[in-house]
Amino acid sequence: MLGFALSVAWPTARAADNAATDQSAGPPASTAPAAAQPANPAPAGKSHATSDDELKREAAAVQALALKQNKPAVAAATGLIERVVDSVLEFFNVDENANALTHYGVAAFFLVMTLLFRRVIPAIVIKRLRKIGGGSKTGLRLRLLPVLETPIGVFVGLLGIFCALNALKLSELTRYYIDVTATVSFSLVIFWAALCAANALLDHLHQVALDRRLDIAPFMPWIKKALITVCIVFGALLIAQSLGADVKAFLAGLGIGGLAFALAAQDTIANFFGSVVVALDQPFKIGETVQIGSTTGLVEDIGLRSTKIRAADKSLVVVPNKTVATETINNLSRFTQRRVEQVINLTYDATPEKITAIVEDMRQIILREPDVEPDSVMVYFRDYNAASLGIWVVYLTKGPDVQRQMALRERINLAFMRAVVVRGLAFVSASQTIVFDGPVAKQMAEKKG
Repeated sequence: MLGFALSVAWPTARAADNAATDQSAGPPASTAPAAAQPANPAPAGKSHATSDDELKREAAAVQALALKQNKPAVAAATGLIERVVDSVLEFFNVDENANALTHYGVAAFFLVMTLLFRRVIPAIVIKRLRKIGGGSKTGLRLRLLPVLETPIGVFVGLLGIFCALNALKLSELTRYYIDVTATVSFSLVIFWAALCAANALLDHLHQVALDRRLDIAPFMPWIKKALITVCIVFGALLIAQSLGADVKAFLAGLGIGGLAFALAAQDTIANFFGSVVVALDQPFKIGETVQIGSTTGLVEDIGLRSTKIRAADKSLVVVPNKTVATETINNLSRFTQRRVEQVINLTYDATPEKITAIVEDMRQIILREPDVEPDSVMVYFRDYNAASLGIWVVYLTKGPDVQRQMALRERINLAFMRAVVVRGLAFVSASQTIVFDGPVAKQMAEKKG
């Protein structure tokens, strides 16, 4: 960077020194003889060349001043640099019109001080922020302060470099371009520091949501992506406006072109708003088993465009968020209880007394189970089926665990089988039995015999 500064500043400074030397060495115009002026054309030509160089410099200065007036943010952003340079020049008693080598010395002083304080100043600022916060080591402070150290160091380095460049004797047009570069550089560093702070804050909030098991925790990653994207766009527009760009006209044109873009990307926009609906309504979260339409599986990721579900066969199903927002969602992981309903079919040779006894036996078998909600038990002889007598059984478990429910059903079903055998009854088999009885059936049997 020092070599770049020297290469930019050396031609301008040397031209200024040569012009000053020529003017001091030549005789004053008032003392030169009037008759000798036409006889010596060389000095006149040289004065014309010097006048052309001055006119060019004045034109460049006027152009730079006009550009700076059109972009007041550039002048405002470089005010700190100019004040620092003026203070240092005044401290060393360096005049604005001093020799260029003196200005090179001041520029070298700025660069040396930048190398010395580039790491010292960030450490002092971070230490001061810790003292302001009371010295407590909270999770947010541990995340926030370290990420600010690097942007502060870069800010100090840029301040020293641009102070060194402004200490040199440069043309007004060159100074204008340096000021524009300084404005963009400092804006980017400040925006970078704000982005790092926002990133650390969102990471801290995500960790707090996970520790407290809040429902919003699964949606924090994509909320972070959305907010950072908005910050980047907003920061880019601010930097463009600081350089004099007409952001209002750009946004107006963007609004007109946004209609065509919305028509072309309507599925993407629909998926984005679907993700917003999922975040607000929270019908499921990562790690839960859901049924969305014909898809059933474990939720692995919730993104801005789609939701990823791991099916029972371990295949990955990607469901667009617009489908998630419109389909019926059955969350299989949020059962408060498990309901069991079944029909026990017995043969028609059972007597009313045996049916009454077996119904009471089944009711007592279910009530003896500690995992069953007692108030939910219902056992009744309900149906006369075509080939069986149906006993309707309903009960609720006390918890949503699937494995405990299956073990409970197994115990109850085995107890039903033992009770049916003890009562001398029989279950209806899957095959159909036709019974012939009466005089016609006896005649058919005699003829066959």
